Amino acid sequence: MLAFESQRVIALRMLTLASGGARARTEASRMTTEKVAASVAAAATMMTGGSPGTVMSQVRRKVRANSRRLSR
Repeated sequence: MLAFESQRVIALRMLTLASGGARARTEASRMTTEKVAASVAAAATMMTGGSPGTVMSQVRRKVRANSRRLSR
């Protein structure tokens, strides 16, 4: 399911970015900030003994939230 939801988020983001304007700028900024934060969170989880499954759970939760937000 993660692969499907991720592709959906990518498609919705591309539509938003292609439309331009303030919403596109906000989404581009959010996307960039989110990527950095997710990388730091994943590294912190792994460095503190977390499992890859824990990291994937975090990723799934964020992708699901983005899918819901972008679908509105």
